[in-house]
Amino acid sequence: MAKSSSLNVRVVEGRALPAKDVSGSSDPYCIVKVDDEVVARTATVWRSLSPFWGEEYTVHLPLDFHHLAFYVLDEDTVGHDDIIGKISLSREAITADPRGIDSWINLSRVDPDAEVQGEIYLSVQMQEAAQGRCLRCHVLKARDLAPRDISGTSDPFARVFWGSQSLETSIIKKTRFPHWDEVLELRETPGAPSPLRVELWDWDMVGKDDFLGMVEFPPKVLQQNPPNGWFRLLPFPGAEEGSGGSLGALRLKVRLVEDRVLPSRCYQPLLQLLMESALGPAEEDISSPLAVLEELTLGDCRQDLATKLVKLYFGQGLTGPFLDYLTQRELARTTDPNTLFRSNSLASKSMEQFMKLVGMPYLHEVLKPMISRVFEEKKYIELDPCKMDLGRTKRLSFKGASSEEHVREASLGLLTGYLGPIVDAIVGSVGRCPPAMRLAFKQLRRRVEEHFPRAEHQDVKYLAISGFLFLRFFAPAILTPKLFDLRDHHADPQTSRSLLLLAKAVQSLGNLGQQLGQGKELWMAPLHPFLLQSISRVRDFLDQLVDVEGEEAGGPAKALVAPSVTVREGYLLKRKEEAPASLATCFAFKKRYFWLNGETLSYSKSPELQARSSIPVSHIRAVERVEEGAFQLPHVMQVVTQDGLGTLHTTYLQCKNVNDLNQWLSALRKASAPNPDKLASCHPGAFRSSRWTCCLQADRSAAGCSRTHSAVTLGDWRDPLDPDAETQMVYRQLLLGRDQLRMKFLEGCSMDTSPEEDAGKDSSSMEGACPEALDRQREAAGRLLEVLEDLDRAHEDFQWQE
Repeated sequence: MAKSSSLNVRVVEGRALPAKDVSGSSDPYCIVKVDDEVVARTATVWRSLSPFWGEEYTVHLPLDFHHLAFYVLDEDTVGHDDIIGKISLSREAITADPRGIDSWINLSRVDPDAEVQGEIYLSVQMQEAAQGRCLRCHVLKARDLAPRDISGTSDPFARVFWGSQSLETSIIKKTRFPHWDEVLELRETPGAPSPLRVELWDWDMVGKDDFLGMVEFPPKVLQQNPPNGWFRLLPFPGAEEGSGGSLGALRLKVRLVEDRVLPSRCYQPLLQLLMESALGPAEEDISSPLAVLEELTLGDCRQDLATKLVKLYFGQGLTGPFLDYLTQRELARTTDPNTLFRSNSLASKSMEQFMKLVGMPYLHEVLKPMISRVFEEKKYIELDPCKMDLGRTKRLSFKGASSEEHVREASLGLLTGYLGPIVDAIVGSVGRCPPAMRLAFKQLRRRVEEHFPRAEHQDVKYLAISGFLFLRFFAPAILTPKLFDLRDHHADPQTSRSLLLLAKAVQSLGNLGQQLGQGKELWMAPLHPFLLQSISRVRDFLDQLVDVEGEEAGGPAKALVAPSVTVREGYLLKRKEEAPASLATCFAFKKRYFWLNGETLSYSKSPELQARSSIPVSHIRAVERVEEGAFQLPHVMQVVTQDGLGTLHTTYLQCKNVNDLNQWLSALRKASAPNPDKLASCHPGAFRSSRWTCCLQADRSAAGCSRTHSAVTLGDWRDPLDPDAETQMVYRQLLLGRDQLRMKFLEGCSMDTSPEEDAGKDSSSMEGACPEALDRQREAAGRLLEVLEDLDRAHEDFQWQE
């Protein structure tokens, strides 16, 4: 049995941020930290006090996660970035509501006394003596302390308080990982029992010392269970104060998902029911797991559930029947073809997640060249007269006024210059579209033709497919390329406007031009001739797309991505093996092009070279960040490997920015997740000048001074298939509908969630059913309820064993 924990974070937007630049504005971005480790950085929104980010992250976490923090900073071209404020959320605050947090939260000032991190190792003993009780506090070491000095380190010492007495350890210079190994003895003084408080401080030669954190133990704990082990440092009580909204606010969505995953055998009955659901009749089904899930799941949970279900059926080789089942149920509820798949139903969300799951490489191949060109050229494009900046054009009309017509003509030329190659790439991509997507679209078209056979509905079969492919796949990727991994950063306002116009044009193509000239955006009319000429090409493309033979390959799939497929690549700076400490950093690190797949991390001097060096992924024992002070370089990571003789080797790699670092860390940790003998600790520094730069130990083989973070990874479409965790999530969702299912089939009540909806329908959806169908539904419901009860008991048994 295992436990899983993941954090879903969406940084939506900010408002009323203070101006940090002389221009009266700011260039804000947001840093996301989990337990003081940076896991994400949003894009910088230039010249805005009300930035919109809309960035979403899924972070897989260790079970001892404590808090989440958001820091808003103003990016400066020269000097250090200015800190605007922060939001800190404890684990308890996030889990207080099962739905998580979805609200505006005011930013707080960043108080150095509240900015603490790290842990301290203590061993405390209470001893009886003739002179009275004595407290022996063995202060061994600390790790991951906050850097308080400009060098990126601290000069820590510990101060121990018990009653009216206090003692201090020695000062360890220039380290965030001090080793004291000192015993401080304090005598009990008359009066009530006192708590033990241990404070850590950074010693400063000039000015006051800086607070690093504290731990405190009440007298009852000292007497009954004296502390012995690692303890997390905390800020002074009440050190963090609100700003009353003067620093602005962030709109955040945060949800922590934790669960216990049972052994695979426990999920087999439910998994079998799920597979039978997809293969059974769809329209009359009201009691299978899929029917219950479709009825009850709402909002954000629907997207999460769709992702889990698509992965689950993909792993069983049954995504085709699963999507077909949902399609049939969606069609059975649809009478107006204009509303088909336009809502965020389970069918729509499942097809959307399916396209992302199997079609992301295809999407990149089709769109990335033109998206990159738009970003690089940074052209000004505008068709809306209300938004035109006529000062951008230097050409004047004969009357001496700026020419709006010239801006429109120039923008139209640029827009069609980008849109033409995008359309060419899409309509010419039939052979590159994944077979699984083509087969799914073929089945979708067949079902739509059966449901809407009349001549006036002949376009519906095209719109059903283009509604997914163009409106839910291509257009969103053009609008926000960063969210689809097409770019590392969001676009600036000017480029973002160009992308918006391109996305609108692609949406019009997806609608087959049916809404051209309607609505409020009549200023798009100059583009209509180009769009109308492209409609026939889109129809031909959709016809070719579904002209595919064969059926979905059956049998279980072990992974979304084959081990030999490259999951990440790009340039990194690699430190020479065993580079002399005296060698300047600029000579020790060399630029190399890296490829990572499930089997090897390989590299060469350039992407074109065939001769490559490689590191087997199976040899990786840890992938961790490296302190900036180790090489005086930011964004450095280490890959620790073990050879056949058991000797450890470390490869140091520098990434181009913090997001690139996080993505490489995550990809390498996922690839090496199955490896045995992973390291529990490592050195976040480097062994230079005969000592470790982090903890100052002179023994090169000394045990690591910091914990490893192999469990911290970023979720994405390439996440490994995990049928047990996916089925567990489905089980949790089914529990929400268990009582309604039992009432419906045991007491004859309607399963509708809304009394108002129920009043407008037949009093019981089962009254008109034939007895045979009714018996089948009751039998299916009984089986599902029995399976859920078995899983309940299994969870109780394992919880009791813990």
